[in-house]
Amino acid sequence: MNTLRNKVSLIGRLGAQPEVTTFDSGRTLARFTLATKENYKDKDGQWQESTQWHTINAWGKIAERVQKVLNKGQEIILEGKLVHQTYESSNGEKRYGTVIEASEFLLLTQKKDQ
Repeated sequence: MNTLRNKVSLIGRLGAQPEVTTFDSGRTLARFTLATKENYKDKDGQWQESTQWHTINAWGKIAERVQKVLNKGQEIILEGKLVHQTYESSNGEKRYGTVIEASEFLLLTQKKDQ
């Protein structure tokens, strides 16, 4: 039951090619954005589409798999957890953000020919 406390499942498309960084420690981070869409009827009964953008971080083996498999525009199912971050901007302001730390993903569209 502990795994249900902070769990996110999304189906969406990659907004850009993943950016992969390998740190001096040898740890690898893949970062990308994922767009999810929702259709709904507005107060006038007209269908509307809402797009939400999510920042995804993948570490270690998952990051290496992201680098090999994923490309901009592909549709995936992603599971992970929410991670809240605090950082200081270049002008000294305290900023907050939320990212999704991926624990696994499944490719729904085939990898494009390169």
